[in-house]
Amino acid sequence: MKISHRIASVAAAGLLGAALSVAAPGAASAAEPWCILGTSNTGERSCVTNHMSMAPVLTLGNGLCPGMLRPSGTAFDGPLEYSSPPGAVHSVELMIEQGYSPIGEWGSAIGACDATAVIDWHNVDTGRSGSVTQHIPANRTSATPAWVTVDTGAGRVRFTIRTVEPSIPVSAEVVVP
Repeated sequence: MKISHRIASVAAAGLLGAALSVAAPGAASAAEPWCILGTSNTGERSCVTNHMSMAPVLTLGNGLCPGMLRPSGTAFDGPLEYSSPPGAVHSVELMIEQGYSPIGEWGSAIGACDATAVIDWHNVDTGRSGSVTQHIPANRTSATPAWVTVDTGAGRVRFTIRTVEPSIPVSAEVVVP
C-alpha cells in the first residue's frame, strides 16, 4: 500500500511540474534560445510574440506566370536572436513562400514564379505607415522561404501584401508587442 501511495505522489508531482512549465500561448520563457531578454534604450524587453497568418496572394509573376505568394509572420517585442537585422525590436518578421507543393516542402512547387512583393503596413495605434518592396524569386518555396523584417513599432498593425505584377492583394492585422 505504501509503494502505490509513493508512486501516486511521484506521478502527481511530475504532472504538477509539467503543468507549471507550460508557457502561455504567444509567450516564450526566458529559457527559449531565440529570445534575448534585457533592456535597451527604448525600455524593457520581453519574449512576447504574436503570429499572423494570411491568405495566399495570387499573382501573375513575370507578367504571365500564374503564381502564388504565401505570407505569414511573427510580431515580436524583441530583440530576437534570428532576426534579419540584428537587434530588431517591435517589428514583424514576415516569411514569404512561393507556390504550393502537394507532396511536401521538398517537392516541386506549383505556382512558383518570380514576383516582387509589396508589403504595405499601417500602425493603427501610432499612425505610422510604410511600404517595403522585396523581390521573391521562384525558388523561395517552403524549403527556403524569403524573410522580410518590417519595423512597425508597437501597436495594432494592418498589413496588405500585393505584387508589382497584377495580383489579388490580401490583408491581415497583428498586434506588435
